[in-house]
Order: sequence, then structure tokens, then C-alpha cells
Amino acid sequence: MSQQTTEALIAAVNHAAAGDDKIPWAKPDFWGKEQEYLVQALSSTWISGGAFVERFERDFAAYVGARYALTSSNGTTALHMAYLGLGVGPGDEVVIPGFCFLAGANVAIHMGAKPVFCEVDPRTWCATAEAIERVLTPRTKVIVPVHTYGNVCRMDEINALAKSRGVAVIEDAAESFASTYRGTQAGMMSDIGSFSFQATKTITTGEGGMVVTEREDLQKTMALYRSHGMLRKRFYWHEVPGHNFRLTNLHAAIGCAQLERLDRIIVERRRVHEHYRARLEGLGGVTLQYFEPEVEPVLWAIALEVDEAAFPQGRDAIMGEMMAAGIETRNGFYAASMLTHLYETGPLRTSEQLARTVLSLPTYPTLTNDQIDRICDRLASLRR
Repeated sequence: MSQQTTEALIAAVNHAAAGDDKIPWAKPDFWGKEQEYLVQALSSTWISGGAFVERFERDFAAYVGARYALTSSNGTTALHMAYLGLGVGPGDEVVIPGFCFLAGANVAIHMGAKPVFCEVDPRTWCATAEAIERVLTPRTKVIVPVHTYGNVCRMDEINALAKSRGVAVIEDAAESFASTYRGTQAGMMSDIGSFSFQATKTITTGEGGMVVTEREDLQKTMALYRSHGMLRKRFYWHEVPGHNFRLTNLHAAIGCAQLERLDRIIVERRRVHEHYRARLEGLGGVTLQYFEPEVEPVLWAIALEVDEAAFPQGRDAIMGEMMAAGIETRNGFYAASMLTHLYETGPLRTSEQLARTVLSLPTYPTLTNDQIDRICDRLASLRR
């Protein structure tokens, strides 16, 4: 297939994903050699494990500065692998923010542990050391700060607290790959960092995940559990009751191509962020997520709070009105305290307020400035 044909196909796929003049909330974008590497992986006949898996781990580790990186089938199994590496089990407590994507809470339940929820900062929407400290108990095994929407928690303070209590930390960086805090990559400031490469994420493999660590003992334990608990010294001999969390060579091939164009992806995501900020910071009735000066974000998604006085119809009605204009939006995460059929926790007032008022707008690297203007104009027109 010629270079011109490949470029035309990639352009057609990107255009089809957008769908006429409708603006989706997110879509995958392909930047270069995704198809070429995928065909190479198919032709090699190594479609489960293979060279692209090893390359993806090596290249990812080099980018974030990790000693070890292990791929997984998705971001949730990455967290599961991290929990297994740290020995989370029945009777343990895992501290998780009350406002975030709650994969970490659900995995804890499946492992017999109890998720315990802390409040988040009302401006950054991230967990703080002060909020975490209020819910620590002698049963706390792990703290899981979530870097929501591409923001990064104040990890120096959280790590200091964890060290003083003898508690491990897993950074859930599924939404913050390539964001930094004080010059350090998200996911690289604690015992383990976990990432997601789901279709809407900063780079994508369709589904996929990664864990990173500096500790050889954790790397060995997680690698063992990832592949059925087998060391490959003898076929079918299980050292531990492992899982199959492996990423395929086909998915890894796409990931390698995405990583090659990461610099451009970052530039375009930051352009999208800055254009939104220029349009929305002076718009009455909305408040953008706040980023500390130490944070250099690469946003997974731009999100804001809508003032119920300026938008009395409410956030959910706004979503319907935006969709009527061909613009897909998303609500914020549900607070853990609102999901009483799943979790036991007291009131989380800040998390619940965010759950009612946060609106996430379309965010992807090929979103144009004209499209952002259209989105912002429509939102502004809905104020009462």
C-alpha cells in the first residue's frame, strides 16, 4: 500500500469517526504508522505476545523514565495487577477519591478489600493529603490518588503522608499520561503508576493498559500474576493463582505508532486546552477545573462546573440542548456516596456537588478551533 493511499485511508477513518458536522465527545486519531505496524504484527504470526509488546514497554518506560513497565489488557487490569503486586486482600482498606472514575474501587471489592473514599479539592477535583489523612485507619493498605481529567495530585504531600504511615501508593494516571508535576511524569512519583490506553485516552491501543515501577520485586510479582502465575521454567506450572492480563501484539503495534507521534499529540491537545480556556475563562456561569502552577497538564478531557444560577435548567438539560445542536458532551463522574448500591460511605458534599454540576466538553487532538468556537458559542447561548 502506497504512502498516499495510507494517508487517504487514515484521513477517511478520522473523518468517518467525526460523522458529518456532528462533534463527538471524543474519538481516536491515527497519526502515522498504526496500519503499517498492525500489518507487520499480523504478518509475523505473533498476534498474542511478540516484538511490539516488548517495544511498547521499552519505549513507554523510556518516555516516563521508569525502570520497569508492564503492559496489560486494559487500565482496570493494570490496577488489578498493581493491587496484586502490593498484596491487597481481604480485610484491607484502599483509599480512593470520592469523585473520579471508580475502577480502583471496583477492583478492590473483587479482591475482598474495602474501598474507603476521601473528599477532593473543590477547585482541582483531586484528592489531597489532608482529605486522605482523615480516612486512614490501621487497616489502610494502599492509597490510590486519581489524576482526574489530566490534572495531577500534589504527590509530594501524599507520598510524605503515606511514608509516615507505612502505606503504599498507586497513582491512577489513566487520564493523565504525559502530564507532569514539578517536572516529573504522572505515574512516576509513587510505588506504582497505572495507565489506560482505551479509545478516548491520550494515546490509544483500542483497549490496553500499563503499570510502571522502580522496584524489581513489584515488577516480578506483577509479571507473574499477569500471565497465569507461570514462570515459563516448566509449561503449565503455576507458582501463584494468576490471571491473564496480557496485551496482544496487535494492540501493542498500534501503541508503538501512537507513541512515535506523541509530541504532536501533546501539542494538539494543549492547543485544544488553550483555545477552550481563551473562550471560557471570561464566560459567566462556568468555572474551569483549576491546575496548580506545578502541574503541566495534557488533558484527557476538558471539564467545567456550570453555575446553577446562570444555568437553572441544570447540567443534564444542558447536555440535551448541546446534543440537539450536534455536540456530544458528558456529565462528570458520579460521587461514590451516590452509588449506595455498591459502596458504603458517608456523605461527600464536594464530590456530590461536582457530580451534579461538572460538564465535560469534546476533547481530542483533531478538534479544530472553529469547532471549539461552535461548542463555546452554543454553551454561552444556553445561559438564562
